[in-house]
Amino acid sequence: MSSLPALQELIHSKFGIDAATLTPDTSMRESGFDSLALVEFVFAVEDQFQISIPDDNTSIDTLAEFAALVDRLVAAKQATA
Repeated sequence: MSSLPALQELIHSKFGIDAATLTPDTSMRESGFDSLALVEFVFAVEDQFQISIPDDNTSIDTLAEFAALVDRLVAAKQATA
């Protein structure tokens, strides 16, 4: 299952950005996310999915890349549960 729709909805609810404009290939930085907004978003994602996102994922820029990371971390968490 892809976390992409949940991430789009989270962005909409937290930042007021229309979810329909957030395509999988949307660059989060080019969509107006500054470094503080990205950090806030990461914390919100960690809370929503009950995961911990490692700090070494600094090259992730698109929503699809971020969703893939979230999906991997959720799957790993479920595998160890």
